[in-house]
Amino acid sequence: MGEFDLITRYFQRPAKRSPLGVGDDCALLAPAPGMQLAVSCDMLVEGRHFLSTVDPARLGHKALAVNLSDLAACGAKPLAFTLALSLPGVDEPWLEAFSRGLFALADEHGCELVGGDTTRGPLNICITVFGEVPAGAALLRSGAHAGDDLWVSGTLGDARLALEAFRGTLSLPADVFAQARMRMEQPTPRVALGQALRGTASAAVDVSDGLVGDLGHILASSKVGATLDADAATGVIAAAASCGLGTEILRTCALSGGDDYELVFTAPPAARAAIEQAGRESTTRVTRIGRIDAEAGLRIVDAGGAPVAQRFGSFDHFV
Repeated sequence: MGEFDLITRYFQRPAKRSPLGVGDDCALLAPAPGMQLAVSCDMLVEGRHFLSTVDPARLGHKALAVNLSDLAACGAKPLAFTLALSLPGVDEPWLEAFSRGLFALADEHGCELVGGDTTRGPLNICITVFGEVPAGAALLRSGAHAGDDLWVSGTLGDARLALEAFRGTLSLPADVFAQARMRMEQPTPRVALGQALRGTASAAVDVSDGLVGDLGHILASSKVGATLDADAATGVIAAAASCGLGTEILRTCALSGGDDYELVFTAPPAARAAIEQAGRESTTRVTRIGRIDAEAGLRIVDAGGAPVAQRFGSFDHFV
């Protein structure tokens, strides 16, 4: 099977929302009047971002999910995406499952594949996603203010728990491992929540490299600091609820884990009811885990307010 036959069989579908689908040199996008385009690009590399044993349908889901998560952090509505795919060879069962997982999530969010490229090489997946957001309404990293509450969506740390189980550094019951592995391999982009937070949240970022590291982007862009309740953040690890794991490993997973693709965001205390309503409307758990401070730097404390001595980092592709 040649390159263009591969594209036609597994990735070409009629365009429904975009003016032009796959097949021309460029895609055409037409955002609605008064809207701005939100654009993000992510690359997934085998051995760096996913294991070779991952189910290809889950991989197709995750490849798009990590990009949709960026749109969610901006408060944008998905429109379309392009796919650049490097493959060691033509594996038709793999391609069928990968494209099925990819398009299932794309259809869920009304996001069309409108172009891309394929080539032979090590397995790499690069997606560029396009969304739209009302002009001036995008959630940014730079809007946090001293006194704001610090919130997180969903659950944290489960993907890191699965990774540690794969590495053999800890043992999880089979059902708990399955739950954690699902969170690592098939994350849920919080697109509906991101849109519901427009006009209420003051700043947002998605948690891809770990809560502490990604929160740091908000603090740097907004020129503020924060106090983070480590126990509140650890309390949202779903898979670990009944595992009897120690506090240190749970804090590491929740605060430094990465691959969560949740939203960490800020909002004034007066907006608490609105934040909780946004969570209900988007069927997404939201948890208050700290506050924004005028003093620079991140202070991590326990539920009693005592400083936590444990050090936390974040994922870095070049470290």
